[in-house]
Formats: sequence, C-alpha cells, structure tokens
Amino acid sequence: MSGNPDDDRLEELREKKMQQLRDQAEGQSGGGSNEAAQEAAREQAEAQQDAMLKQYLTDGARQRLNAVEMSKPDFAESVKKQVLALAQSGRIQDRIDEEQMKDLLRELQPESKSFDIRRR
Repeated sequence: MSGNPDDDRLEELREKKMQQLRDQAEGQSGGGSNEAAQEAAREQAEAQQDAMLKQYLTDGARQRLNAVEMSKPDFAESVKKQVLALAQSGRIQDRIDEEQMKDLLRELQPESKSFDIRRR
C-alpha cells in the first residue's frame, strides 16, 4: 500500500475481521450437527428424569403429576425438580403415593392472589 504503518495495520485488521465473518458463516451452516447433539442430550436428560420419577413415584402419583402438567406445565416442572432433588439427597425412603403427591403439590403451590372487589 502506501507504506504507512497505520494503513498496513488497518488492512490486517480488516482481513482478520473478514476471516472471522467467514468462519462464523461456515459455523452457522454446519451448526445443524451441534443443534442435533444438543437435542439428543436434552432428550437423554428427559429420559433419565422420567426413569427416576418412575422409580420414586407410584402410578397414581405419576398420573396426578401428569394431570397437573397438562394445565400448569411450569408448576409441574418445578414439582418434578423438587421430587428429584429429594430423591438425590436421600430424603425419600419409599415411593411417593398419590396422597403424598397431593400434599407435596399443596406445599409447593404458589400463593394465589385474591382480589376483593367491592361495589358501592
């Protein structure tokens, strides 16, 4: 170029940036395998979670939890995490039956907000 060190440095930076952009573009087009690996890992984690729940919950308790999951998926997910945490910490000796699941759901249920509307 003109021989100016600043111009040469600027040209080097431009080339590096263009190479980074090319690498990113290639990574995005080849990123499908990475997404597939993440999906497989997520499915494996869900299968492991289901297996542990089957181990620690009776059929009635699992049905109750599935019914809750249909109406309140976020709440059911937090209950599942709580049950798994209790199981991993060794605080569950026997399997949780339906009555115990009802009690657990009541304990973990978020406080309901009630509004008193008075008309005059």
